[in-house]
Amino acid sequence: MSRPLPVALAQAAPHPIDASLSDFAREVEELVAGFPEARFVVFPELHLHGTRTPPRRRNAELEASAEPLDGPRSKALAQLAGDLNIWLVPGSVCERGENGALYNTALAFSPEGRLAASYRKIFPWRPYEPYRPGDRFVVFDVPGTGRVGFAICYDVWFPEVARHLAWMGAEVIVNPVMTTTSDRAQELVLARANAIVNQVYVVSVNTAAPTGTGRSLVVDPEGRVRVEAGEAPTVLTDVLDLDDVTRVRRYGTAGLNRVWDQFGPADDPLELPLYGGRIDPARWKPPDN
Repeated sequence: MSRPLPVALAQAAPHPIDASLSDFAREVEELVAGFPEARFVVFPELHLHGTRTPPRRRNAELEASAEPLDGPRSKALAQLAGDLNIWLVPGSVCERGENGALYNTALAFSPEGRLAASYRKIFPWRPYEPYRPGDRFVVFDVPGTGRVGFAICYDVWFPEVARHLAWMGAEVIVNPVMTTTSDRAQELVLARANAIVNQVYVVSVNTAAPTGTGRSLVVDPEGRVRVEAGEAPTVLTDVLDLDDVTRVRRYGTAGLNRVWDQFGPADDPLELPLYGGRIDPARWKPPDN
């Protein structure tokens, strides 16, 4: 049995924050024309919000570009996904929340032309980013294929995010990134580590040079890098077989390590003082997809 998910990952420079959305639509249309087998298309973090202005002015521009999730931008992106019959992750956008707060929010649009999932970045890169933190983990289903979870950029530095997504049934963690700094090297290690310890695919899509540091990659559930880019603009393609997640969890990483079978029903709960909570053996395993 196989559950293939053909992906196209656009390592690209961001669009100017004041550019017409039609420019992005042409970018997506050209990508799909060049890679017609791709059914799941991903762009970097804040791909529609490129700016080179100083931080104070930049934050004002980000605030001005924010829209609610039912605004015209989301409606246009939903129509684009439906017209092209693809799953579209346009990176993340500046969202104006119900309380007027600014959020960095990843979106997924379905081939039916609807907003299927939205996720507010839980860990903004402080003190550099102006966003309010999100308050929940988000997964969504690709019918007939499997379950996907969102983590935006700095989220991957916090192992709780990937662990919760995997526990919620995610078989792929999609990680839109806009890393412009020298710590991309550490992010590559974290991508592999999160894949290994949770036995999931990790798809990390960064902004291209000269704005970003690139090096987008796909990591399989045993931590092997399937494909990786340099720093220049490019499109990475791959076909993820989500049954590999099932296989690795059943037989173990390298045929040995079954991390989701670590606890048994006779084990005592493990207190977690840091969180004021505990690991309950009865709740440890993810749901069957």
